[in-house]
Amino acid sequence: MPIAVGSKAPDFTLKSKTADGLKDIKLSDNFGKKQTVLLFFPLAFTGVCTQEMCDQTAGLGEYEKLGASVIAISVDSPFAQEAWAKANKITLTIVSDLNRVATKAYDVVFPMLAGVGKQPRRRTF
Repeated sequence: MPIAVGSKAPDFTLKSKTADGLKDIKLSDNFGKKQTVLLFFPLAFTGVCTQEMCDQTAGLGEYEKLGASVIAISVDSPFAQEAWAKANKITLTIVSDLNRVATKAYDVVFPMLAGVGKQPRRRTF
């Protein structure tokens, strides 16, 4: 069941690969401090997802003007996400939901995307 408008966002702690190594990104660190946009996307290294995240990177300044941070979420490993982001100049914060914890909490599971199993649907919160 989709999360109702106005309800508290389910918290998560997911890994992001940075220049300094793996970093925990905890959604609740932003609670009460700034607005946060969550962008679920199925898979790195696919045409549509690459274009979407490149477009989001190009518009990142608009989110920042609103005082909002953006967290992109896929089930790829943080190492694959880092390589993909570097190759495509994607500067969003990207986190790995490898165990599909957030994907399930936000009820965005796509049961059999392209025959490769459970992936997150393309959704924005």
